[in-house]
Amino acid sequence: MEVLDVPLPSAPVSQLADNAVIQPPLSRRGHGPGLIIIISEAQCDIPCKDTLEPHPLQKWAEEGFAAVRVSFHPKMPSLTSWNIGLALNQGISALKSLPECDDKDRFAVLIYGSKSDFEISFADDLRNEMASNHDILTYVAYDDWEINSKPGQLHLAGRSTSSNSGNLTRYVYPESASAGFILPGHDDFNPSSASLAHTRTLTHLKKHLHGPYFDLEAIWDEHTYFEFETRSVPSTMGTMVQEPYVNHIPTLTGGIGRSKLAQFYKDHFVFSNPDDTALELVSRTVGIDRVIDEFIFSFTHTKMIDWLIPGIPPTGKHLRIPFTAIVNIRGDRLYHEHISWDQATVLVQLGLMPEYLPFPYPLPTGKLPSPGKRFEYRVPAAGVETAMKLADESSMPSNLMLEFQIREVNE
Repeated sequence: MEVLDVPLPSAPVSQLADNAVIQPPLSRRGHGPGLIIIISEAQCDIPCKDTLEPHPLQKWAEEGFAAVRVSFHPKMPSLTSWNIGLALNQGISALKSLPECDDKDRFAVLIYGSKSDFEISFADDLRNEMASNHDILTYVAYDDWEINSKPGQLHLAGRSTSSNSGNLTRYVYPESASAGFILPGHDDFNPSSASLAHTRTLTHLKKHLHGPYFDLEAIWDEHTYFEFETRSVPSTMGTMVQEPYVNHIPTLTGGIGRSKLAQFYKDHFVFSNPDDTALELVSRTVGIDRVIDEFIFSFTHTKMIDWLIPGIPPTGKHLRIPFTAIVNIRGDRLYHEHISWDQATVLVQLGLMPEYLPFPYPLPTGKLPSPGKRFEYRVPAAGVETAMKLADESSMPSNLMLEFQIREVNE
């Protein structure tokens, strides 16, 4: 039996000063561009609650960056521009000396938190120091930290009328309450907004720092190869970040976190798929950190496939099912998979979906069924035709279900 323990990329955090640490990349590649993360001391290591999201230092290291994190106390006395300048210069010097940091003349600064999280003069001092530092090419902030001398990107919580100007791009997140929306563990952490902001930040950083770029298609194909070809749980988990998850949306199956996902793969997925399982790719879209596949998942139902059709014994039927996979890749390893399919077409192909089902409501006209009778509706679901039409839009005529009607039958 295979073990579930999987070795992960390892690179220890090193202390640079009382308020500064450096983290080499945690990607499998092991090297990448350099970042300096500025964060309030109070928000530095808030315990994460009910989320797999790591703190910024680990997350950016998993993305393949070498990162220095500098934390500042919001009420630190005598916080002068010299202190901020020293922090930036020491951070850049440390990155230049780090073998795992690729480029020694181009760095970015990430500013976490709102201006109120820092000493009152901090924003002006930071702006002045960054303007004079030629090694810093760009910045990203999660409040209105405008630094005109550098191309930047701002992520603003709440409603804002701010617009893009010059070399500054602004994004607004109206559903978020504060700049803490990006920080796991913060009371205002908003997973959806944080995910969107992270992808936008990643796009910006890769453009200005010339990477790191990874072959996302190859990473996803490698993962599915280990799932369906070699059927190795350790190898499959070896393609994923420290705390990944998989969500099969129609059946609510999968695993949240490394231990539970590895157990799910072992007990309910990798060895549960029939021998003739095949994935036929129909289309693929590749983004900065995502691969989106349309494919046809086909197999002969010769064994219990509880992740897909839980509780249904083998029927011997051959199925072809349209699937969509949205795969998020962090650096050169998978973070999560959102997998969707039409469960109705599965049941139709298995012969387990009736053609008609009761309609327990009055008709739009207010009409009720006659005594001793009931209304039935024709189930708007198709069988293998769904896969045929995905692969070839002309294989089946469109809109046939628009002719479906409710009928009245005896009880």
